[in-house]
This record gives sequence, structure tokens and C-alpha cells, in this order.
Amino acid sequence: QVQLAESGGGLVQPGGSLRLSCGASGGDFRNNAIGWFRRVPGNDREFVAIIAGRGGRTQYRDSVKGRFTISRDNAKNTVYLQMDSLKPEDTATYYCGACKYYSIGCDSYDYVSWGQGTQVTVSS
Repeated sequence: QVQLAESGGGLVQPGGSLRLSCGASGGDFRNNAIGWFRRVPGNDREFVAIIAGRGGRTQYRDSVKGRFTISRDNAKNTVYLQMDSLKPEDTATYYCGACKYYSIGCDSYDYVSWGQGTQVTVSS
């Protein structure tokens, strides 16, 4: 089972960009679709984006389409979330999770491993 660790969060002004990374170890990374989620204190975790195990297919929540891009480099065991045109409402702790399937059709209970999260704050 893969272990995940996020990095790349920080403070950015509205309209700015950040790139989050999700590094994996301890398993065959290519077997897992990887999803990005975010959580604001007091709210449920919400889906942001997902990419299939061998790349290719992706899916995004509507509010980030055209602004966020998920990608993966299996040679580096890393999934990225490029976030552009950031808005204050994107402020959250971002988590990556490994789905037990390689396809993007993952429900929340299909995720078998999570990182510790990285904070993204969008504020002027």
C-alpha cells in the first residue's frame, strides 16, 4: 500500500498560482488513481480532482475547471496539482489520496491511503 505526502502549500494572493505535489512510496504507484481533496474547518472534505493510475483520464470539480490541472509523473512517483487564478474560496487544507482502483471512478470509501495535508491560503 502506498504512503503519500503532500507539499507545496503556502500563502498566495488572489489570482496567484501554486503547485502542490503528492509524493508516493511503498507500493506500485501506477496501480492507483490519485485524487486531490480539500477541507475547510467545520466542513466535509470535498473532491477537487482525480487522475487515473497510468495518466490520461482526469476529472475535476466544477469550481476548479479551467483553473486547476492535475498531472502525474509515475517515474518520480509524484502527482501534481497546478492551481492558477486562485480565489479566496480555494483556501483549505489539501490532501491527496490513493484509490484502490487505477480508474477515476472512485467513491470516497475506495481511498486506501491519505497524506497528512498541506495548507493553502489565498488572501491579500
